[in-house]
Amino acid sequence: MKIVVISGSPRKNGNTHTMMKYVFEYAKSKNQDTKLINLSDSQIQYYRGSDIEYNETTKTAGDDITNADVWLIGSPIYNSFFSSALKNIFEYINYKKTPGKVAGMAILASGNIGFINVQNLITQLLSYFRVNANPKAAFLTTESISDNSITDPEVQTRLKEMVDETLELASKLHQD
Repeated sequence: MKIVVISGSPRKNGNTHTMMKYVFEYAKSKNQDTKLINLSDSQIQYYRGSDIEYNETTKTAGDDITNADVWLIGSPIYNSFFSSALKNIFEYINYKKTPGKVAGMAILASGNIGFINVQNLITQLLSYFRVNANPKAAFLTTESISDNSITDPEVQTRLKEMVDETLELASKLHQD
């Protein structure tokens, strides 16, 4: 099973990347075929149409997402929505190649507000791609991250549960 972890914030050294780096390391301990796409340090170009030639980083990110069986998506909440950088990366994905994939979500906010709304918005996006979404997302606030790490065992457990449950769902759906 191929796994891709998407850190959906455009902010350099942001808390979303810290959260998703933790998810990546845990997912990689479960499955070596795991890749991390960090939208903040990338050279992923903004989508400008299908007739444009994009750089190799952009093409590789789109291919990695398209070819993965499991997507672990992390997004901050910006103005009651997920990041535009996250929406942008999905412009490169061919919806005809994604049915049956499975996705889990980790959503980060500065306070305890908007989680369900953003989860619903990401789930709607995934629905367009006919991707099965784990209904139990991990919700974190920025206060659970300090010094570029997640040290709270309860928060670590929630992120691990999201990964484990998403991988279990993918295993069940891909059984022959």
